Amino acid sequence: MKPMHFGLGSLLLLTLGVQATEPVPASVPAAETKPKTAIAIEQISIARNGTQIPATGLEDYFTGRVRVEPLFQAKGEGRASGALVTFEPGSRTHWHTHPVGQTLIVTSGMGWVQQEGQTRLEIHPGDVVQIPANVKHWHGATSSTPMTHIAIQEANAGKVVTWLESVSPAQYDKP
Repeated sequence: MKPMHFGLGSLLLLTLGVQATEPVPASVPAAETKPKTAIAIEQISIARNGTQIPATGLEDYFTGRVRVEPLFQAKGEGRASGALVTFEPGSRTHWHTHPVGQTLIVTSGMGWVQQEGQTRLEIHPGDVVQIPANVKHWHGATSSTPMTHIAIQEANAGKVVTWLESVSPAQYDKP
């Protein structure tokens, strides 16, 4: 049996668990080798700090001054997206739900989160809030302190949130 010599291109394919249809001689430079089997290789991507365009939270979804900075969007088969959200004192989301739930990671300040029919809870830097799927809730800053959190949510059939009515001043002020 004649020994087979593999070039760099064939070795890469073998490492990925795919074999080229025929070995590439080692004498052929790697740049000139073209595997006979097409493979789509995903590439790592980096969204550099400061390259995402921040937006002001819209009145239809927020009360008060809110800044939303996108961090990442779902790509490929992924469903998760995330944003850095900063609430000025007294600012908050409207009531809303998420079809697959939501995770909040508080990064600075102090805020409140409330599930409908439950007591308002205070949240601090380092706290991780997990909100189950389809639970009606709101979150935002306290009346005297700003708050920033990372919000992560997943899409279900392309939908990540269902926005509802605004949180009334009486609901917001009620402990």
